[in-house]
Amino acid sequence: MDEHVDTVVIGGSQSGLSVGYHLAQRGCRFVILDAHDRVGDAWRRRWDSLRLFTTARYDGLPGMPFPAPTHAYPTKGEVADYLLAYAQRFDLPVETGVTVHRLARDGRRFVVAAGDRAITADNVVVATGTYHTPRVPAFADGLDPTIRQLHSKAYRNPSQLQAGDVLVVGAGNSGAEIALEVSEHHRTWLSGRDPGQEPTRAGSLPDRLLHPVMWFVASRVLTIDSPIGRRVRDHFLDPPRGIPLGRARRSDIRAAGIDRVPRTTGVRDGRPRLEDGRSLEVSNVIWCTGFEMDLSWIDLPVIGDHGFPRQEYGLVPSQPGLYFMGLPFQRSLSSALLGGVGRDAGFIADHIAARTAGMPAMSA
Repeated sequence: MDEHVDTVVIGGSQSGLSVGYHLAQRGCRFVILDAHDRVGDAWRRRWDSLRLFTTARYDGLPGMPFPAPTHAYPTKGEVADYLLAYAQRFDLPVETGVTVHRLARDGRRFVVAAGDRAITADNVVVATGTYHTPRVPAFADGLDPTIRQLHSKAYRNPSQLQAGDVLVVGAGNSGAEIALEVSEHHRTWLSGRDPGQEPTRAGSLPDRLLHPVMWFVASRVLTIDSPIGRRVRDHFLDPPRGIPLGRARRSDIRAAGIDRVPRTTGVRDGRPRLEDGRSLEVSNVIWCTGFEMDLSWIDLPVIGDHGFPRQEYGLVPSQPGLYFMGLPFQRSLSSALLGGVGRDAGFIADHIAARTAGMPAMSA
């Protein structure tokens, strides 16, 4: 089936919905395609106890505050329900259950292939986020088959684990929070570099006082337009690394009896081997080792270092009409956060509206 839409937004989570809101405000014709069965499913499929690292005050999308107390840290279910309500409130044209398997170009128009559909478009916004393919070291295949292995993408709760000790590989926010949860039922080892921690405990009075300052810094100071912002970007993205611990604290990890150990670097006799040469007798391994971006379905020369697209503020200079949303440091440290996507979305929507009207593109 061949069809034409002025603008196709690929991805119906917070980034895609924010772009959709701004496009609708500007009277643009568009459609949002999402592979999940329901808006918000990308959040529903994460581990059960997950909460945001930012308070509800900073979790709203354009035009609709997050419906929770200002200082609350929303759960993944609350985020999923909010995204669904957002799409419904603004009557955004979201088509769910549509998986895009190829994006190419035919002359001046893009071709979006999804199943037996071929949609042509003047503009395409890729808003699929960065959590695509779980990153697991190649040596994981050498672990004894009796060891249960899960990536954090597949982890939901401790009931998935078998009896015995647990090794959590990756000591960032996901690893620390999951290790704290499973340590209530299993002896737990937490392997990896200590990423540091935020200066205040989430929900404390100092945290409430400092949170507005941290948000201002993340969204207005640590930007790609400032030297310090570019240094911070390079620190976190080259190579990719985790941000300091938010809710989990070092003291919590110690109090839970979790054993902090060096990086896991290989396998010996079917058991995970640490950087210091030790092997651990564990029954479960949870890989909290992050994700790789998978943009292999984009049949255009736009992919640069570390699998990230070559873009400027979300615009792709080499492919007029192609945009990306929700990338880490697309504009600032907050660009990939729920409450930070709105500003980038507005800029991209302005650019699309001007391009559609044949006007000169605005600057960032």
